[in-house]
Amino acid sequence: MGFFKEFKQFAMRGNVVDMAVGIIIGAAFGKIVTSVVNDIIMPGIGLLVGGVNFTDLKLVLKQAVMEGENIISPAVTINYGNFLQVTFDFIIVAFAIFLLVKAMNTLNRKKEEKAAAPAPAPVPEPSAEEKLLKEILDELKKKNA
Repeated sequence: MGFFKEFKQFAMRGNVVDMAVGIIIGAAFGKIVTSVVNDIIMPGIGLLVGGVNFTDLKLVLKQAVMEGENIISPAVTINYGNFLQVTFDFIIVAFAIFLLVKAMNTLNRKKEEKAAAPAPAPVPEPSAEEKLLKEILDELKKKNA
């Protein structure tokens, strides 16, 4: 039973839960970035280079062998267009994460600077002479009032 208890402690540790949340959000963020690249950026780049769809770019090493409409052996291709697409995805994800980490570091630095700022010095307690003079002044005010 000790093994399962130890595993439960490991799984419920804050860092593990944070990491799991990060992975799930990262996967969802990856889908968003893939959509941005595939649906927004790449069509524009393809239009600029002559209406090319990057995922269709490939180098055919061996043509497919067909018998009528049946494929006997599929074509052998190097799909460099798909590689370009995935590379653009990676660059955009890496840049977005860089911006996020940079923003977090800036916020942490500001917190540290605020925490490191010296507290205002406490007002020094009046000396014995000042206390005595204040008492004399208070007594004189009482007599004159």
